[in-house]
Amino acid sequence: MLSYADNVFLTHTGPGAPMGDLLRRFWMPALLSEEIAERDGPPKKIKILGEDLVAFRDSNGRVGIVEPHCPHRGANLYFGRNEECGIRCSFHGWKFDVDGNCIDLPTSPPESTYKEKIKLLAYPTREWADMVWVYMGPRETMPELSQLELGLVPAAHRYVSKKRQDCNWVQSLEGAIDTAHFSFLHAIPTKDEAVRVDILRKTSAIGQEGGLADRSRWVTDDPRPKFKIHGHDAGLVIAAGRKTDTTDIYWRIAQFLAPNHALVPVAFPGEVYHGQTWVPIDDTTCWVYTYSWTPDRPLSNAERTKYAAGLSLHAEIDEHYVPKKNMQNDYMLDRELQKTLSYTGIAGVSDQDAAIQDSQGAIQDRTKEHLGPTDVGIVEFRKLVMSAARALQRGEAPRPAAASQRYAVRAGGWVAAGDKDITTVMMERFGHRDGYVGTEYGFAE
Repeated sequence: MLSYADNVFLTHTGPGAPMGDLLRRFWMPALLSEEIAERDGPPKKIKILGEDLVAFRDSNGRVGIVEPHCPHRGANLYFGRNEECGIRCSFHGWKFDVDGNCIDLPTSPPESTYKEKIKLLAYPTREWADMVWVYMGPRETMPELSQLELGLVPAAHRYVSKKRQDCNWVQSLEGAIDTAHFSFLHAIPTKDEAVRVDILRKTSAIGQEGGLADRSRWVTDDPRPKFKIHGHDAGLVIAAGRKTDTTDIYWRIAQFLAPNHALVPVAFPGEVYHGQTWVPIDDTTCWVYTYSWTPDRPLSNAERTKYAAGLSLHAEIDEHYVPKKNMQNDYMLDRELQKTLSYTGIAGVSDQDAAIQDSQGAIQDRTKEHLGPTDVGIVEFRKLVMSAARALQRGEAPRPAAASQRYAVRAGGWVAAGDKDITTVMMERFGHRDGYVGTEYGFAE
């Protein structure tokens, strides 16, 4: 358990909060590209890390993310006019470009240089992997964009979505890296293999069906996986080993990538890889960006249709990116389904996760928790990010921010002889002890 002070330290991300300062040293998604696709289109309100902002795409296709209030007299630029490479305040016509420069000041004489003294707070942006990324930290420490593999493959090889979640970002992220919960929360507790295979065929959307029923059964039958944790330049490998039908071990190998990414331990070679990134809106809500990608082939239309319908890790959402199954409708819980084919009675991995994570409270009270052997990944995650935030308070820059190319890693599953250590398993599965795949994209080892 954590003290009250440590729980606040871990979860709060507003301006001036130590964890917020840490997150601001990294690039993070601000929008899906599709949300702001139109050049000179309407500005969009966004909120990240407790800061209200306005986003707009200019005439040249560049995206600006700026403070909302005009420095003249505080009018909100959301009501401004996006035109000719700038957003113009509707109050008195002051106009700003995506870098925050005042490029027109119609209330001053033409010969005036006053506009050169006016600056609107604007954060650097990058458009990559179908998302608009923003950097909200000090300019002098701005790192390279972390090279997650989904952004290194062709656009046809990936699918990216987002959803709003009604809880603090940390408990949602902790739910993702806690792979022990698959034995219950996402399990299919039936002994009828035909039923199990049929459910997997309809709902998994994770690639080939071969072996999925065995893997599902192994996860259900062994709720006490043995964990091995390995740190690397970008984060943590979190490996959970479960018993199989023989002396072999079924390894599910997840990745936590600092400070707010996780890759899911499901894919065998030839299947689809999945990951998520958590972006705090404020301390009690967050955006969850979910992505699926394939290194070797385009995703099929059938796979994309399944993802849009809320299968695999993706959620079925409304026009505001709010899941259709949510706290207000009890996630469409079906008590009869809960009695027969599900521990939750909720259909969909994303919705099962959200229901449990939201149920912990807007910010989980970690002073009352009692951790056990399967929570070692949670403990190591907290140690890593809290120590990094404390080091930053002492003036020490977060090391993963300088290791952008080491984010090209994979997570996934593997079956190995029971006497093999996790380093050997990682080498067998990925060819590298960290799951690193950067050499495939021309990175130096």
